[in-house]
Amino acid sequence: MGEREFVDKDKLILRGLKFHGFHGVKPEEKKLGQKFVIDVDAWLDLSDAGKSDDISDTVSYTDIYRIVKEVAEGPSQNLLESVAHLIANTTLLKHPQISAVRVKVCKPHVAVHGTIDYLGVEILRYKKKN
Repeated sequence: MGEREFVDKDKLILRGLKFHGFHGVKPEEKKLGQKFVIDVDAWLDLSDAGKSDDISDTVSYTDIYRIVKEVAEGPSQNLLESVAHLIANTTLLKHPQISAVRVKVCKPHVAVHGTIDYLGVEILRYKKKN
C-alpha cells in the first residue's frame, strides 16, 4: 500500500501536541526531561460520521491525544523513533478503523551548534493486513 493511495483520503489531524518527557540517550535528558512536540495524522473513512454527525462513526481526537500523552509522558525511551513507533502501533491496535497513521516527534530544544526550529523523526505505519 503506497502513500499515494492516501492522497485526498479522509484523516484526523492533531498538530502541535506539547508534552514534557524524559526521552533521549543522554543522562541529563533522562533526569531533567525536555519538551516534545508531536503531530499525528490518522487515515480512516469519515463519510459515515459526516452524514450522521455522530461521534460513534469516527475516532475521537481525544482518544488519540490520550495515546500520545501516555507515550510522551510515559516510560523513557532512548530514541524518538521508539516514541513515534509506540504512538503509531498503539493507535492502530486500539482503533482498527484507522488504516494508517503518521507520527512526527520533534525536539525543539536540542544542543546543536546552529539555529533550528526542531529536530525530530516522522514515521508512517499501515494497518497490517490479515
